[in-house]
Amino acid sequence: MTTPPPAGQNPYAQPPVPQGQQTYAPFPNQGAPVPPPAPAGRGGKKVLRILGIIVVGLLVLGVKFGIGWWADRTDAETTSVGSCMHNEGTDINPDLQEVDCSASEAEFQVVEKFDDTSDDTKCEAVKEATISYYQVGGGHNVVLCLKETK
Repeated sequence: MTTPPPAGQNPYAQPPVPQGQQTYAPFPNQGAPVPPPAPAGRGGKKVLRILGIIVVGLLVLGVKFGIGWWADRTDAETTSVGSCMHNEGTDINPDLQEVDCSASEAEFQVVEKFDDTSDDTKCEAVKEATISYYQVGGGHNVVLCLKETK
């Protein structure tokens, strides 16, 4: 059995420390208090901002590669069999433009079209073809087999 401490003394007091020894507080100072957590919803704005940047980036790439490619397409690439063409260039450097077949400037009619190739010898097997035209570059290779309309 233990005897109670004399009146006025702390029953939980530490015993005296002999000289030359250090003591450590049982609960050292923990530093500054921890700030409260951020309110919910702030993370959502960050996610939306990141998604917005990604969408804008994809649109820029789409314009540069998708729409740019589509806008660079020539009449030779977009024409179809039965359409009529007019050469606005020369025999050495042709520039075919699609025109209405009833127009006086219609010089050729497309009788066959081969996409994704530059092999104009394919037109030799097309009976109605009297001339071939091929265009290469930028992944837009096309061969047109033409017959003269004039």
